Amino acid sequence: MRTDLLSIVRRKLITLAIATFVLPLTIVLAQVKQETPITKPEPAKTEPANPEQFKAEQQASKGTVTIGGNVINYDAFAGTLVVHPKDWDDVPQNADKDDKNKPAEASMFYVAYFKSDNKGVPRPITFLYNGGPGSSTVWLHMGAFGPKRVVTADDTHTPAAPYPVVNNEYSLLDVSDLVFVDAPGTGFSRIAGKDKEKAFYGVDQDAWAFGDFIYQFLSKYGRWNSPKYLFGESYGTTRSAVLSNILETERDLDFNGVILLSQILNFSLDSDFPEFNPGIDVAYQLNLPTYAATAWYHHKLPGSHQELAPLLTEVEHFAMTDYALALGAGSSLPVEQRHAIAAKLHEYTGLPVAYIEKADLRISGGEFEKNLQDESNLTTGRLDTRFSGPTFDPLSKEAEYDPQSAAISSAYVSAFNEYVRKDLKYGENKEYKPEIELFKWWSFAHKPPGVPFALPGATNVMLDLATAMKYNPQLKILLNAGYFDLATPFYEGVYEMQHLPIPPDLQKNIEFKFYESGHMVYAHEASLKAIHDNVAEFIHSSDNSKTK
Repeated sequence: MRTDLLSIVRRKLITLAIATFVLPLTIVLAQVKQETPITKPEPAKTEPANPEQFKAEQQASKGTVTIGGNVINYDAFAGTLVVHPKDWDDVPQNADKDDKNKPAEASMFYVAYFKSDNKGVPRPITFLYNGGPGSSTVWLHMGAFGPKRVVTADDTHTPAAPYPVVNNEYSLLDVSDLVFVDAPGTGFSRIAGKDKEKAFYGVDQDAWAFGDFIYQFLSKYGRWNSPKYLFGESYGTTRSAVLSNILETERDLDFNGVILLSQILNFSLDSDFPEFNPGIDVAYQLNLPTYAATAWYHHKLPGSHQELAPLLTEVEHFAMTDYALALGAGSSLPVEQRHAIAAKLHEYTGLPVAYIEKADLRISGGEFEKNLQDESNLTTGRLDTRFSGPTFDPLSKEAEYDPQSAAISSAYVSAFNEYVRKDLKYGENKEYKPEIELFKWWSFAHKPPGVPFALPGATNVMLDLATAMKYNPQLKILLNAGYFDLATPFYEGVYEMQHLPIPPDLQKNIEFKFYESGHMVYAHEASLKAIHDNVAEFIHSSDNSKTK
C-alpha cells in the first residue's frame, strides 16, 4: 500500500468498484488506466500451480533486541502454513490434486518472534498485518514493531541505499510475542489451484484465510492458552473486524483485544470521487479536521493557531454542525450562507475562497493534496500529509502520486529483503512481493452477521466488530490514528466507533489514541515511541495474567 502510483490507482479503484451499479468493472478499469498516465507497476505474475509447492515450512533462528535498556533474547521462526477456503470441506476427497482442477489453497508466510526465556508463562501473542488489500506486512515489520527497523527521513525523501537498519527499541517484544503475517499472494505468500483468486481475493475470503492461519498457528506452536491480540493497519482494520467476528462467533476463539491503526470500516465514507456518490456528504465533514491539521503543519492557515489540538476541536465542531447543515441544504443553501461557509472553509483549509465555491463546498482528498501547496508546484502527501513532492502535472485536477510512498518505500522493501535472507535465513531463490495488484479480482461484497447473503456495493464491517464485542463483552478495542492521514482520516475512525451498534456500556471498551503523524504513524519516531507505549499499556491492562 506504499507504492506511489499504486496507492492512487487503488484509491480510484476502491471508490469506483463501490459504484459498480454505475459503471461495469471493465469500464472502471479502462477509465483508471486512461486517467493515470504514469507507467503502472506490472501486475503480479501468476506463478504455476506446483502440487509440491505448498508444504508448511519453518526456518528457525535466534536474536536479541534491547528495549528500554533490557536485553530480550528471542527465537524467530520464518515459515509458511497452508490454508484453504471456507468451502474446502465440500471438495470431493478424490479430487485430482495434480491437474488444472486442483482445489484452491494458499501458502501464507509469517515471521514469529518468541521471547526465549519465558519460563512457561502463557505470554501474550499478537498477530500483525498490513492491508491494501494487496499489501504484505513489510511496513509494520520493518517500521514499527519487529526487532529491527529501518530508519527513514521524517517528512522528506529518504536518500537511496544503503539504508540504516537498527535495533528497534520500540519493538513490542517487551510485552508480547509477535507474528507478522503476509496476506495470500503478497510477500512470500502464494495462491494456487482452481479459481484461486475467487477463493482468496475478497473481504470474506481473505478474513477466512487469516482465521484458518491463526487456528493452525496456535496449534503448531502450542499457544491456545496465551492472551491473544489482533493488530491490523489500514485495510487490516477492515480485516480485523471481520476476522474477530468469525473467530469469536463461528470458531469459539475469544480474543483479549483488537488493536486498530488507521481505521476504515465503512467504505461509503470515502470522498475521493464524490461524483460517484452524490448526496452522501458526511465524508467531507470527516475529512475536514485532517485538512486543517495539514494546512496548520504547512503554515497555510490565514489565522494564528499556535496549538493543533484546540484547532481540531474547533474544526470538528464546525464540521458536524454548520458545515453539515450547509451540505445538507444542497442547492437550497442561500447565497449569503454559502459565502460564509466558504470563508470558514478557507480559514480551516487555506484554500482560496473562489476555489472552494467552485468546488461546491466539497473538496476531495485528491483535490486538496494537489491544491494546498499549488503555488509552490508541490503535491501534498496522502498517506502522510506532512510529506510534499514535486507536482507531476501543474494543470491536473488532483494529486497523481503520493509523495510519502515515493519517499520511504524503497527503504522498507530493500531493508526487509536483506534482513529476511541474512538474519532469518529465509527466501533464497524466492521473490518477496511487497504489494500486488489484485483489484480486477477483489470482491468487496460482504456478508454481515445475521444476513443470509453477501451484500454488494460499499463494504461496511462495523456490524462485524459490533457483533464480536457483544458476543465477547470483555473484548477491548484500541484505535490509533494519525492527524496527518488522508487515506483513512482520523475523525472518520472516531465517527465509526461512535456509531457502532453496541450498548452504551460497551463503548467503555474502546480507547482512542492520536498522533502527530500520518497513516504509518510509526514513520515519525516520536509517534512510534508513543504508539509502543500505548499498545504496551493496552496489552498489560487486558491480558488477564498476573505475570507479565
